[in-house]
Amino acid sequence: MSKQKNPLTKKGSGPSTNVILTAIVLVVAVVVIGGVLWFNRDGGSGSSDENAGPPVAAELLRKPDSNLLVDTPDAKVTVVEFFDFQCPACWSYYTKMTKQVEADYAGKITFVARNFPLDMHPLARPAAQAGEAAALQGKFKEMYHAIYDSYEAWAATPDGQVSNDEAKARGLFEQYAQQIGLDMDKFRADVNSPQVKAKIDADVADGEKAGVNSTPTIFINGRQFKPGNDVQSYEQLNQAFRSKLDSELGK
Repeated sequence: MSKQKNPLTKKGSGPSTNVILTAIVLVVAVVVIGGVLWFNRDGGSGSSDENAGPPVAAELLRKPDSNLLVDTPDAKVTVVEFFDFQCPACWSYYTKMTKQVEADYAGKITFVARNFPLDMHPLARPAAQAGEAAALQGKFKEMYHAIYDSYEAWAATPDGQVSNDEAKARGLFEQYAQQIGLDMDKFRADVNSPQVKAKIDADVADGEKAGVNSTPTIFINGRQFKPGNDVQSYEQLNQAFRSKLDSELGK
């Protein structure tokens, strides 16, 4: 897929609006991820199964129609992420950790992506609708990556605020749908369909039953992944996450 040109980029001297926006979004993401890491701490170093409580039932975390980023039959490890497409922390997890984990652990784990759009993010649900409409044509993964890879173009305003420009976002989502080869008539019909709404609502309901109240929330083999107090950076977060995966894989 060709990279979508950011419509905010403009010619002229000095840093482009796109560069400035990216910097602002990254600053916001750093602040948000700091809060997420603090919220998810278990009170000790590393992740703590002892403090995580009993595992969440597999049938609650993954349904037959759940979207898969990595599909490995008979995998020893299943990762389930409840995410919000417009959440800066989710985007940071994606760019700094989970996107590469998809590639590095392909054939070793199963990675399930479930919607959990938050009310504070007005474009999270339209983005989820685009993802689920693509899923009905067997291309959720392609749309998932297109939406996250173009996060700066639709999710935030030039001054770093959460964007509420739904018309712009939906227009870009249609461009991504064209780029990944979707039937556009079907995509447009499915985006606002009762079927897609029900799918997103079911994901949210299952997340709430599993104790999800913020994004991103990740489960590894039924237990919520919680970085320890010693995790202070993306690099340490990535290392802790991979160490947990490797431990579950028996490495």
